[in-house]
Amino acid sequence: MKLLIITQKVDRDDPVLGFFHGWLAKFAEKFESVSVICLQKGVYDLPSNVQVYSLGKEHGGNKLKYIFKFFHLCFFSLNYSSVFVHMNQEYILLGGLFWKILSKKIYLWRNHKKGNLLTRIAVLLSEKVFCTSRDSYTAKFKKTVLMPVGIDTDLFKDGKMERRKNSILSLGRISLVKNLHIIIAAARILRERGVNFVLDIVGDPANLGDVDYKKKLVEENKDLTGDGLVNFYPSVPNYETPEIYSKYEIFLNLTPSGSFDKTILEAAACGSLPIIVNTSLSGAEAFKDLIIELEPNKIAEKIEFWLKADENMKREVSQKLRDYVFQNHSLNALIGKLETCIKAKK
Repeated sequence: MKLLIITQKVDRDDPVLGFFHGWLAKFAEKFESVSVICLQKGVYDLPSNVQVYSLGKEHGGNKLKYIFKFFHLCFFSLNYSSVFVHMNQEYILLGGLFWKILSKKIYLWRNHKKGNLLTRIAVLLSEKVFCTSRDSYTAKFKKTVLMPVGIDTDLFKDGKMERRKNSILSLGRISLVKNLHIIIAAARILRERGVNFVLDIVGDPANLGDVDYKKKLVEENKDLTGDGLVNFYPSVPNYETPEIYSKYEIFLNLTPSGSFDKTILEAAACGSLPIIVNTSLSGAEAFKDLIIELEPNKIAEKIEFWLKADENMKREVSQKLRDYVFQNHSLNALIGKLETCIKAKK
């Protein structure tokens, strides 16, 4: 089967979307050919049966040029039988009726808490919809299939490195939705309680609004950064993050339920203990003592508990977390399930 994949960006060095490079390599193993249309492309190294076509954002341009090239590629240039749209429902709204007329099956990956009438139209035009979180807006539709998160367990695994004592990591794009201000509020409480810790925040703002958010965080917390208790570091490519996860005892992620932040499972696969507020994982036994309310005092209490916990207890929970990721959310499991759905006769 020949597959068309439409995604936002193909760039293995991108700190946020670089993971999709690994997805494409796995898709290549399952399909005769894979054509990829992306808004922007950067560095990639993919099998010979994968061809990448950019709409041209990396060279500048405007929406009209992007739309013209999108239609030219989809309906005049490329040969494919099914379409997999990753994250951006807009492409289905643009091309969905034409694909229906041409008998191309459409599959949508959308994993976001919010949705609207346009989301419903995109779902209506799709053969199947995929998401990883039961709290996703699309999870309620009958045609939706819950999927593994897709962690590359060959890459994300315990590197057996020595973890820094009393170390806490927050890694990902800097954005208000990540609740970094609450993370730092919890850090202040830890300092007041005399808890020994270092919190490292790794990531960059995703847009101009987030730039202001980071600037405010830095300016309002100069006392913590000056004492070396809180440190800000720039983002790194996704393939470099396993080494980072493996250096920290605790991974702190306060992204709310609705979208399934894959960094939680990446950190778990590397042996770090993820303290989270995302209830999507409430049914997983391995996470039962790691899910908290979005409240600074409770977060500080949970961090202090795990920093001071018995080492054998930490190792036992860490092993359960790794087993959970490897058994339920591997990249192989994800692509295999997607292949089954896309190649199904009906």
